[in-house]
Amino acid sequence: MAEIESLLQRLTAGKVDFVIVGGFAAVAYGVSLVTQDVDICCNFECENLLRLQSALEGLHTVHRLTPAKLPLTITRVNCNDFKNLYLNTDLGQLDCLGQVLGVGDYSEVVKHAVALNLAFGPCQVLSIDALIKAKEAMNRPRDIAAVAQLRAIKERFKR
Repeated sequence: MAEIESLLQRLTAGKVDFVIVGGFAAVAYGVSLVTQDVDICCNFECENLLRLQSALEGLHTVHRLTPAKLPLTITRVNCNDFKNLYLNTDLGQLDCLGQVLGVGDYSEVVKHAVALNLAFGPCQVLSIDALIKAKEAMNRPRDIAAVAQLRAIKERFKR
């Protein structure tokens, strides 16, 4: 977990425009899940992708879904080619998504983001309601289990 937080801290310090979504977002709200990666929805405009690459510098970042595990290389020429990035870094796996099922693209996701204080400081996280929608849209067993916990946490917040 400390590695994931270090990864997120680097992105924040690098001024990358992103929102935490997925399992780590659920954990941030108190869901008891074990997650080995962090999913973010980010702005896929060229300048933001270049900041992302810079923030990951020195972490031996590679595309984890390519057979050759090619290094991350973003340039002004190729930056428009990316829709999602599935990366391995020395600090763990990072999935950078251009959209979130059930919510929409980055412009929609950021409308449903809230600032939460994590161990390293404030970070944008998908709101609990939007996270429930996203998890329901994924409809995997682990997501359905997370939805049940998120609903219980939401009820506790109301009190």
